[in-house]
Parts: sequence; C-alpha cells; structure tokens
Amino acid sequence: MTPEERSKQIESYGMAYQTLLAALQRFPEEMWQFKPAPDAWSIHEMIVHIADSEVSSYIRCRRLIVEPGSIVVGYDQDKWAQELHYHEQSVEDALELFKYLRKGSYLLIKGLPEATWSNTVEHTERGTLSMDDWLKIYEHHIPAHIEQMQANYDVWQKQRKG
Repeated sequence: MTPEERSKQIESYGMAYQTLLAALQRFPEEMWQFKPAPDAWSIHEMIVHIADSEVSSYIRCRRLIVEPGSIVVGYDQDKWAQELHYHEQSVEDALELFKYLRKGSYLLIKGLPEATWSNTVEHTERGTLSMDDWLKIYEHHIPAHIEQMQANYDVWQKQRKG
C-alpha cells in the first residue's frame, strides 16, 4: 500500500464512530433486537460485537507496533455473543467504548513511521498479519456491519408489510 492510500484508509478508519452513529439513525431502535434468522445477529448484538472487536483491535495494533512477531489469538465471535449475553449489554456503553478505543488507535497510527507498517504478527486463525493488513481489516469492519444492519432492516420492513 502506498503512503497516500494508507493515509486515506487511516482517515476512514478514524471516522468510523461518526459513520456508525450516522448509520444507526436510519434504523428505528424498536427493531434493534430483531434477528432476521435464528443464527443471525441483531443490530444490538452487532453494536456490542463492534466494541468487543475493537478491544481486540486495540491490543493487536499495539502488539504490531511494540512486539512484532508475537502471536495474537482469534476468538469465536458467535460464542462471545451468546455466552456474554450481548442482548443484555448496554448499547450506549458499547458505543462509548468503541468511540474511545478507536480514537486512541487512530491517534496512534496516524503518526507511525513508514517502517512500522511492515511489522507483522502471527494470528492464530489468519496467519501472518502486517500493520497494513490490520488497517484494512478494521477500516472495513464498520462498513461491513452497516451493510449487515441495512439487510436486517430490509427484512424487518418486509415482514412488517407482510
């Protein structure tokens, strides 16, 4: 990735909280618990997942910078959603946690020296990940969930009109 491409991704990464809040305004809170299928996630669950994922991202980012070559562990996100009772957790708290973790990583990465971007870690599920790989994954994470939220909304709307 060129420094210019990376800079654009970093800025997009840094705007994720605002992007998520803007998207959430499109979906009535009354449908945030709606699951389009038994094995699908609700918007509520996605929001709590986003916070948990950001905790992992925050740590992975720092390992990439400080401990290149170290191992980072994957996790079963569906099991986390079930066992941690995402539906019972506060969406407001999850959004606040996401906001501050994302801001902290954004401020850290935007000033990294070019050489740091080639640092790698070994992910237990994905294999070797560089800083650039990490950025691509997490820059895309929020837009991907917004698409998933929109799909939930579309099904919810269709069922209401049914």
